[in-house]
Amino acid sequence: MSARIFSPAKTAMQSGRSKTGYWVLEFDPEQPRKIDPLMGYTSSGDMKSQIRLTFDTREEAIAYAEKNGVAYRLDEPKEPRRRQISYADNFRYDRRTPWTH
Repeated sequence: MSARIFSPAKTAMQSGRSKTGYWVLEFDPEQPRKIDPLMGYTSSGDMKSQIRLTFDTREEAIAYAEKNGVAYRLDEPKEPRRRQISYADNFRYDRRTPWTH
């Protein structure tokens, strides 16, 4: 039984940082998913794949995994690269790309 500990990124529908900053522990699937031939549903007999535990800090998630003997891997969040640009840069005479319409 192994798990993944990660901090989810903001959704594409968000412009702010709401609902981020927490940590999630998800168990890795122990059985592959199967496709039902009649209806086409995807199913699995693995009940742990439905468990999603949330924690306020990374240390709490790691402590839970170690206390319960769960092997885990830690996925660090990637910091977004922000580029400072200004509106006035669109009209500079020494632009990197030429202005075209």
